[in-house]
Amino acid sequence: MFSHFNESIRCLAGLSQKPKIHYSNKKKRRSSMSGNHRGGGAMAGLFVVLLTVYFITFSHASPTILSDLNAPKFRHSRLAKSAIQRQTSNEEVSQLWTPLEHQGWKPCSESDAASTVPEKSEGYVQVFLDGGLNQQRMGICDAVVVAKILNATLVIPQLEVNPVWQDSSSFEDIFDVDHFINALKDDVAIVKELPDEFSWSTREYYGVAIRPTRIKTAPVHASANWYLENVSPVLQSYGIAAIAPFSHRLTFDNMPKYLQHLRCKVNFQALAFVPHIRQLGDALITRLRFPPSEDNMVSNNYLREVTDLKPKQGGGKFAVLHLRFDKDMAAHSACDFGGGKAENLALAKYRQVIWGGRVINSQFTDEELRSQGRCPLTPEEVGLLLAALGFDNNTRLYLASHKVYGGERRVSALRSLFPLMEDKKSLASSEERALIKGKASLLAAVDYYVGMHSDIFVSASPGNMHNAMVGHRTYNNMKTIRPNMALLGQLFLNKTLTWPEFQESVIEGHQNRQGQIRLRKPKQSLYTYPAPDCMCQA
Repeated sequence: MFSHFNESIRCLAGLSQKPKIHYSNKKKRRSSMSGNHRGGGAMAGLFVVLLTVYFITFSHASPTILSDLNAPKFRHSRLAKSAIQRQTSNEEVSQLWTPLEHQGWKPCSESDAASTVPEKSEGYVQVFLDGGLNQQRMGICDAVVVAKILNATLVIPQLEVNPVWQDSSSFEDIFDVDHFINALKDDVAIVKELPDEFSWSTREYYGVAIRPTRIKTAPVHASANWYLENVSPVLQSYGIAAIAPFSHRLTFDNMPKYLQHLRCKVNFQALAFVPHIRQLGDALITRLRFPPSEDNMVSNNYLREVTDLKPKQGGGKFAVLHLRFDKDMAAHSACDFGGGKAENLALAKYRQVIWGGRVINSQFTDEELRSQGRCPLTPEEVGLLLAALGFDNNTRLYLASHKVYGGERRVSALRSLFPLMEDKKSLASSEERALIKGKASLLAAVDYYVGMHSDIFVSASPGNMHNAMVGHRTYNNMKTIRPNMALLGQLFLNKTLTWPEFQESVIEGHQNRQGQIRLRKPKQSLYTYPAPDCMCQA
């Protein structure tokens, strides 16, 4: 800890000194000014020392500051050194980027006799969806099916303001509403807004009092019969039913085949992003496949110029890495990420403030958590995984993530292994990103779109984005690498492991984790495991 502390002091003291100034005045004046500058630099250095001591002693609740101070560039330095010097054969590279072979399954496209819109609607169904983009996406699919079960008309779902990212994006801001309605016109009646006679049915109306038209007792994974028994009477009495909360409120088991097919149709066909998200996504994809030459990089507008060339064929391959390593995840995991005692105390304080200390993982040691695969992979560890799998330092890697805990200092470890790594900011100008700036759902939508067009997708840790992308890419038979968390946790605990040993274990442990179809088991989500509900054997 003291070595990290001393290093931080030296760094901060260095940063506090002003750059040297070159004067053209007389020598005596230069000497006087230089003396004053040295005195000011010493005072500034002393101030920074005292300020740093204060933060380390008293500010355990500031993980951002402390992680920037203590986060090591390489925690697994022996493996990292070998990974940077790695040599990958052409055969290994070719095998890695080879698309998946046909696995005997294809998307189901047959229609069902039950997929018809009833002549008379039983009323209007509203749903209010919380969570992030991908949780809301699954809720939208379930809402369509619930409307089908009830023979009701679905009102375009309302997306709640995300309490974490403070994103107020609506359905219309993210998804192409006209395409959504048209794609499902033969299955469910959908309207953009309620008629005037029901205009009173808003989230504000339900937020101030108990209302008979609100359904707030829907159990998690409720059956179709539950909705018929509990929501149909409300529709018959009032002509409208508002269901909130609604996330994860429809079962995946014991559902008629035509309803499962409808879920798949909504997720994989009806939900398309708005044009400006697709346009920006297409621009990023083009720039990843056709990177500019050094001659084209002189202009500030080279990215737009290169994109406008619109190559007709060919192009390089690229991978998308979804790096989920934010402050909440790091704190909730209760794992040690190498930032020293100060960081561990800060994360513990954060857990106490956010979750009242009620975190199950806190009962286990870091070694136990890693052995069980319960620690999220750091940027460095993800980089080592990719290097061991055969990704070389010429890989075009697109980083899909929000704010990374530890900042650029942690990301720099990954960048050292993959110097051609890109993200939205490096590939697009601020003007091009203006419509998505500060909108977490729109940012995630762009990442989702690019991820669905990549040659390989890698998700660093489980979560809603991971689940959605794994399912969608499985549906399209696309290569998707799922890290073996338990194996990697054990490997990173072994500090004597050589690079060849590490690489051999990683390759062996991921042979069947690259997009191979896994049939859905009871209670599992068809949005993650689309076979056999959404797919047919060819």
